[in-house]
Amino acid sequence: MSKILFINSVCGSGSTGRICTDLYDLAEKKGHKCYIAYGRGNAPESYNTIKIGNKLDLFSHVFFSRVFDRHGFASKKATKKFIQKIEDINPDIIHLHNLHGYYVNIRLLFNYFKKNPNIQIIWTLHDCWSFTGHCTYFTYSKCYKWINNECQNCQYKNKYPQSYLLNNSHSNYILKKHLFNQVPNLTLVTPSKWLASLVKISYLKTYRTLVINNGIDINKFKQNKYDNNSISNYSNYNKIILGVANGFGERKGLDWFIKLRSDLPLEIAIVLVGVDKKDKTFIPSDIITIDKTNNIDELVELYSKADVFVNPTREDNYPTVNLEAQACGTPVITTNVGGSPETIFNTTGLVAENYDQFLKYIKDVLNNKYKFNFTSINQKVDRYLLFDKYIELYERIRNEDINNRF
Repeated sequence: MSKILFINSVCGSGSTGRICTDLYDLAEKKGHKCYIAYGRGNAPESYNTIKIGNKLDLFSHVFFSRVFDRHGFASKKATKKFIQKIEDINPDIIHLHNLHGYYVNIRLLFNYFKKNPNIQIIWTLHDCWSFTGHCTYFTYSKCYKWINNECQNCQYKNKYPQSYLLNNSHSNYILKKHLFNQVPNLTLVTPSKWLASLVKISYLKTYRTLVINNGIDINKFKQNKYDNNSISNYSNYNKIILGVANGFGERKGLDWFIKLRSDLPLEIAIVLVGVDKKDKTFIPSDIITIDKTNNIDELVELYSKADVFVNPTREDNYPTVNLEAQACGTPVITTNVGGSPETIFNTTGLVAENYDQFLKYIKDVLNNKYKFNFTSINQKVDRYLLFDKYIELYERIRNEDINNRF
């Protein structure tokens, strides 16, 4: 039995927060003792949790990032207190997830890891922040300064984690490179082959990197039939096109949804779930918008009722919304970007290279020109089958015999 400490920006909410609680549940069933440390929001009561910092610490870190572009280098007092709690727990394994999120000081944390080589460190990378000087994604702008130029003058300075004044992307890059490369017992995990390929050309390339795909709860996300009196009634429309995101905007292809509305007849409904206030100012009234929802039943119903799920993402790692739609028996059309194509399993969806092909695929699917087969989808998206690889990793990580196993 090992003592495992998970560290993430949130606990039990959002995709990474749910991944942490899922892994916690699975590891405890296997006999391990688990804890989750998190920085923002609230946590479910049924877990052993540690809140890192308070609202004042959070606001101070946000200010430090906004003004000085030093995201990850504030929260000193909160991190020192947290390190004391790590020492009290004395974990065998620390499993890192998102370290960005205005809650922890990476200099203090990684210096602690360096001084404690007996603790095995696993870091699941959910985006690219770990090897850039500022941004979480750069593929849309095709910026590859992080490879050869050590992140000079990041053009994404005003995007998360936003800095409205200084641009310290170069010095951040140098500091992160130094800190992240001083941990001898670090194993990296990526949810997609795409992200793993980037890690292998980054300053993290000396570490072993495993690919473990994200999964979903197939007991919740499954195909169901609903009548017109259920949660969502779209009986006035011939067909339904669905998009789901945590906020849309340019990165999630909002402009393509708007263009679809003008290119398709109005009897075809376009429904967007997860629309924020900023998005609504750009979205035409003849696109149906739904605010972000944590109601799984509502999401499952929408996935199941939709004729096609579309995800015109421009930057993504391994989007679980694609998995959720397919588990509900709905074909997915996405773009050939990042790890999104890896979520399509031949008979369950299509990958478009550009808008014209995207539009054609949608029309063809709505006209039943493709035959989709979802009979084996559960084996490919079941989170417990996929996350068993993490449990194997936990149980073997103290031996150096993992390279041939994964």
